[in-house]
Amino acid sequence: MTTLEIAASVTTSISILLAGRNSVHTWWTGIIGCVLFGMLFYQAKLYADVVLQLFFIGTSIFGWWQWLYGEGGQEKSIRRAGFKRVAVLAPTGVVVATAYGILLHTFTDAYGPFLDSGILVFSVIGQCLLMQRQLECWLFWLLVNTIAVPLYASRELYLTAFLYSAYWINAILAYYYWRNQITSTEKITSAVANAT
Repeated sequence: MTTLEIAASVTTSISILLAGRNSVHTWWTGIIGCVLFGMLFYQAKLYADVVLQLFFIGTSIFGWWQWLYGEGGQEKSIRRAGFKRVAVLAPTGVVVATAYGILLHTFTDAYGPFLDSGILVFSVIGQCLLMQRQLECWLFWLLVNTIAVPLYASRELYLTAFLYSAYWINAILAYYYWRNQITSTEKITSAVANAT
């Protein structure tokens, strides 16, 4: 366990907890965590994860703006992505992760190229849904965390593996928290509509 791993883990944990509580501060804390994790994963030869951190930095900037102003200049509300969208995203993710895993296996000295690619691709999907404040993002984060824990433990990134176990629990709690937020909003909207 290094100082870099500790700093990356603490900062990213704060960001993830803030995301689960639907706080806009998730984005700037996430940017700091991504920079630190990018450095850590480069040292561990997890190159797909390095690329993923660069993606997260760019999308965090956009997500920050999107949450604040993405709905006609107003704060974006939580909503559902819908079954059809998830039914397209999941198998597409498997195909892309497999293709990228083949590239990493063939052209680099990457460790666990297919697992690393799975983390990359499904994190991209989860992040895109999170940027849109869509509930189903947490289902993809559950999958990512399930893959990440054994991979990171196998690279002796024990703190990171432990935290991804905690992120797994956070994703479940966040899913239900966001779902309750949607339900509350739907009830209020229905009550207002019925009153008019």
